[in-house]
Amino acid sequence: MAPRVQLEKAAWRWVDSVRPEDIHREHIEIAYRICVPPCKRGACRRNCKGNPNCLVGIGEHAWLGEINENSFHNIDDPNSERRDKNTFVGLTNLGATCYVNTFLQVWFHNLELRRTLYLCQNARAEEHNMDSDYEPRSICEHLQYLFALLQNSNRRYIDPSGLVKALGLDTGQQQDAQEFSKLFLSLLEDTLSKQKNPNLQNVIQLQFCGQMSYVTVCNQCGRASPLPSRYYELELNIQGHKNLTECVTEFLKEEKLDGDNRYFCESCQSKQNATRRIKLHSLPHVLNLQLMRFIFDRQTGHKKKLNTFISFPEQLDMGPFLEGKEDEKCVYELSAVLIHRGVSAYSGHYIAHVRDARTSDWYKFNDEEIEKMEGKKLQLGIEEDIAETVKSQTRKPKCSKGYHCSRNAYMLVYKCHREEDTDPMETNVDVPGFLQRLVDRDNRKFEEWCLEMADMRKQSVDKGKAKHEEVKELYELLPAEDGQQYEFVPLEWLKKWLDDSTDCSLRNVCMF
Repeated sequence: MAPRVQLEKAAWRWVDSVRPEDIHREHIEIAYRICVPPCKRGACRRNCKGNPNCLVGIGEHAWLGEINENSFHNIDDPNSERRDKNTFVGLTNLGATCYVNTFLQVWFHNLELRRTLYLCQNARAEEHNMDSDYEPRSICEHLQYLFALLQNSNRRYIDPSGLVKALGLDTGQQQDAQEFSKLFLSLLEDTLSKQKNPNLQNVIQLQFCGQMSYVTVCNQCGRASPLPSRYYELELNIQGHKNLTECVTEFLKEEKLDGDNRYFCESCQSKQNATRRIKLHSLPHVLNLQLMRFIFDRQTGHKKKLNTFISFPEQLDMGPFLEGKEDEKCVYELSAVLIHRGVSAYSGHYIAHVRDARTSDWYKFNDEEIEKMEGKKLQLGIEEDIAETVKSQTRKPKCSKGYHCSRNAYMLVYKCHREEDTDPMETNVDVPGFLQRLVDRDNRKFEEWCLEMADMRKQSVDKGKAKHEEVKELYELLPAEDGQQYEFVPLEWLKKWLDDSTDCSLRNVCMF
C-alpha cells in the first residue's frame, strides 16, 4: 500500500471506535496529521500534501545555502560605466545614429580640426554659471563640448543627443551616411566662416579641400575649356574594379561626349564631339575617398549595396594622379576605414576603424564599445567582410603585405604623411579652461551618480543578507515540536515569503 494511502487510513482509523461526543483535541490532531514527523531535507522531491509538517519543496533551497550577493539587487556595478585608463570614450546609439557616431569619432581624431574647434569663441560657455547644466546652441558649440567630453570624460560613453537634435536628424531612421558626411562638413564650414579668426574660417578648406578642374576638349577645333572646381572628397565607382588604384584611374579617365551628349563649343559656336576628363591640381591634407557602395538600381527603382571586394593600401601614393606632378611622390597614410555591416542599403550597422594619431594604434569604434587592435596593424575582422544572409560565390581575395580587402568599407580616410605629425607638440591637444570646467562638472555628476548607485546597491545587499539570515533562522524554528503551541500558516503564504516577491505579514496568519 502506498505511503500516502497508509497515512490517510491511519489518520481516520479512530473514527470507527470513537463516538462523536467523545472526540477530543488529540483526535483532531491525528486527523490533521499534526504528529507526523517533519520530512528531512532531500528526502522529498516535492512538498508532501499528506504531511502538514513537510517544509520541503516550498522554495527554501534558495535561502538555506550560500547566496551570491548579486542576487540581492538588480543594479549593475556603476564602475562598469567608468572609462578605463588609456582608452577612448564611446558614443550612445540613439536608435539609428550609429552612422553619425562613426563620423564623429573620425573627426575627433583629426587633431588639427579638434584643436581649431577649441579655439572658437564661445562667450556662453566662458560665462556659464556652474550651478546649472550647460546647453550648447550652435553646431560649433555642440562639437566643442562633445569633443571635450570625448577627450576628458570619466564616463565610458557619452550621449550625443544634443548635437543630433541640433542637426535635426531623425534618431529612428537611418540616413544616407555618405550624404551626411558631405552635408555636415558643408554646414561646419559655413559655421566656422563666421569666426573672426581667419585661421578658423578656413580650417575645413585647409584640412579637406583640394582643387581640380573638368577639362573639355573640342574634337573639331581642339580648344580646351577648363572648369575649375573644389572638392572635399572623391566619389569613386567600385563596380567592376578590384582595387583602389583602378577606382581612382577610372575617376580620372577621359570621357567621350558624342551623339545626344555632344558639347557646345564656344569657339565653333556649335555642338561638337568632344572629350572630357578630370584633372587633380592639388590634394588636401586629409583625403576622403567615398567608395560608391550604395547605388541606384534602375530595375527595382531602389538603392542597393554592392558587395564588391576592394583592396586598398596602408600607404597611398597620389603623385601619379596629380596633374603636372606625376613623377613626384605624394604619400598618404591610411587613418580611418568606415564600415557598413549588412546586405541592405537601407539598414545595417556602421562602425569605424580609426588610427590614433599619437600612438599609431588602431581602434574599432562601435557606438559605446571600443576595442583596441593588437599590434599596430589594422584588423578589419571577419564580421566586417561577410554579407550576412547572402550566399556569395565571390571569395575574399588574398591581399599583399601592406594591403587590406573589404566588401563593406564605404569610406577611406587618408592623411598626408608629414614629419611634423610625429612631433609631441603637434599630437597634444589641450582642452581650453572654459570647456574643462564644464567637463569637470559633468565628471562630478558622474561620480555622484556612481556613489548613489553603489550606496543603493549596498543597501539592497545588506537588506538581502539580513533577510537571508532571518529566513534561515525562522526556517529552523518552523517545525512545531511535540507539546508546543503551534499555528497554521497557509502554504501559499510560506511560498510567497520565501520567494520574497510579496510583503507577507504575520497579521494575516490565524491562530488555531
